[in-house]
Amino acid sequence: MTARIERPLSPHMQVYRWTLTMALSIIHRATGIALYFGTLLLVWWLVAAASGPAAYAHVQAFAGSIIGRLIVFGYTWALMHHMLSGIRHFIWDLGYGFKANEREALTWGALIGGIALTVLIWIVAYANGGGR
Repeated sequence: MTARIERPLSPHMQVYRWTLTMALSIIHRATGIALYFGTLLLVWWLVAAASGPAAYAHVQAFAGSIIGRLIVFGYTWALMHHMLSGIRHFIWDLGYGFKANEREALTWGALIGGIALTVLIWIVAYANGGGR
């Protein structure tokens, strides 16, 4: 009979101390999934625009509702956050930003930047009459 080799167990989420970098890595994946579903709404809007005024009015009625605006706001945030987090990952792929202070700065930049860009986009949209 062969002797059993004792190998270390693979650590899991309960072993690690959570960091912002870990959380945003998971959120980056979640926003990627959310973008798939949000893009279906974008396609619905584009098909409705090409189909005529009646179909477009239905989409606009949904997008203009409270639920619709929350979904579009969430889609905007997911898009901005995913973009900035993707840039963060690209910087890491280039071999930069691995020191603790650089990693934290990139992470906070992606988090705050995603929120700030989302709010800025919505302010500009409403200022240009998008809230009618």
